[in-house]
Amino acid sequence: MDKRKRKDETRIVVSVFFGLLILLFIGIYTGRKGIENKSPDSMEVADTKTQTVLSEQNTSVLRQDTEEESNTLKQDTEEESNTLKQDTEEKNGTLEQDTEVKTETKQQDKEDDAHRLEIIKQAEVLAASYDYDGSIALLKSLEGYETDEEIMSQIQEIKSLQDSCVPVNMEEVVHVFYHSLVVDPVRAFANQNTDPQAAGNNQWMTTVTEFEKIIQEMYDSGYVIVGIHDLIDAATDEAGNAVYQPARLMLPPGKRAYVLSQDDLSYYHCYDNYGYASKLIVDENNKPVCEYIQEDGTTVTGAYDVVPLLDAFIEEHPDASYRGAKGIIALTGYNGILGYRTDISYTDVNNPNLYQDKKNWILDHPDFDIERERAEAKKVADAMKEDGWEFASHTWGHIKIGEVSLERLMSDTQKWRENVEPIVGPVDTIIFAHGQDLGDWGPYSSYDEKYQYLRGEGYNIFCNVDSNLYRTYFGKDYLRQGRVNLDGLTLYGNAVGERDNLSELFDASSVLDPLRPPVLPLQ
Repeated sequence: MDKRKRKDETRIVVSVFFGLLILLFIGIYTGRKGIENKSPDSMEVADTKTQTVLSEQNTSVLRQDTEEESNTLKQDTEEESNTLKQDTEEKNGTLEQDTEVKTETKQQDKEDDAHRLEIIKQAEVLAASYDYDGSIALLKSLEGYETDEEIMSQIQEIKSLQDSCVPVNMEEVVHVFYHSLVVDPVRAFANQNTDPQAAGNNQWMTTVTEFEKIIQEMYDSGYVIVGIHDLIDAATDEAGNAVYQPARLMLPPGKRAYVLSQDDLSYYHCYDNYGYASKLIVDENNKPVCEYIQEDGTTVTGAYDVVPLLDAFIEEHPDASYRGAKGIIALTGYNGILGYRTDISYTDVNNPNLYQDKKNWILDHPDFDIERERAEAKKVADAMKEDGWEFASHTWGHIKIGEVSLERLMSDTQKWRENVEPIVGPVDTIIFAHGQDLGDWGPYSSYDEKYQYLRGEGYNIFCNVDSNLYRTYFGKDYLRQGRVNLDGLTLYGNAVGERDNLSELFDASSVLDPLRPPVLPLQ
């Protein structure tokens, strides 16, 4: 605005100057004419013309100045408008940019907070499952944890818990085992006086209700599931040979370690229509669940056996398991595994060695595809291993290890390797069927051909069935462990006072299923 004002003042001064200059020239001219004796009238006329000329000139100059002023004003207005528009656009752009930056910053802050909370949650689960080092390492992975008072306080608490732990007495690690669980006791145990399968169900099986009560009571008493490999400190000597020693397993005071296993998770044909689950599948979260065929023939899915039931319990109680350990699944192979008919024998219905129930199944499933069956079984096995489960051999044919010949053992082992191992992977544990073993308790004889053969096949851990609670023996490069059968015979015998080998674990009378009839003695 100051610039335009100066321009206006300059125009006025110039106009006045030129006006005066014109008047001066007119005056000189008029004076000369007067000398030439011009008349007064002529002089008046001349003055009038002169004034008219001056007036027209001034009007022209004024008009020109007005037009210039108008143009200048218009130009200045346009410049100011453009400047204002540009300033507005720049301000809007800056505002939008600032808004975007603030939005991105808030979103990043939310993501950082969510990540932090998730890390804290994961660390709490690790600490609850006695993986103190893993929990602390996870917390320290957070950026700036050193200045985070909450994180540093949590780390200190975990260290205090870790420092309070005491070594587990390896002489007091019990190993308990189950078979497939009975979902419907009425169907499973009915007519046991006339039906040998029903009698066997009542003797050898545990119900879902009993299993849930047992794991709860043992948890309440401070028992913690550990993996069988957690018991072993494996090293090598100077010659490169394997050396087994008891591991230094640390748990808080009052906690006691135990191993859990399940035998015969194949869902044999003889279980059909007796109230057992029919197979394991994986759900939409890649977690193992059971298929169960109800009495009316409809199929439902859910937690109807050891694997999904224990998974759910440990998810709710992470301190029930040492570093996520679950249990050992001991598999035969002659009826397939996990409810899938994966054995090569299912491809030949004319095989004269097939039992009738297997023949009937093949005839009822004309679209059977063994490769598809094996692929589905492997999907389940992989999900189980990822979730803390281990596998072991129970021999392919459920053979009696103490009675069969070396040749029969070799043939059976080969069948297991061909039909089971490709699905579950290599194993180093064999759980003997029928409770048999290769010898008396203590070191195995190095001259025992079966023992030497099994060692050559990669087996280093050997388990049998033993009524004693605590049976763990460390050989130089192998482990032996006895197992307690938590089945109908043992539960019922303890509940009615005929036996007393479970009272340290739980109260048998409180866990016994009310739908279980009296268990008949073994014949």
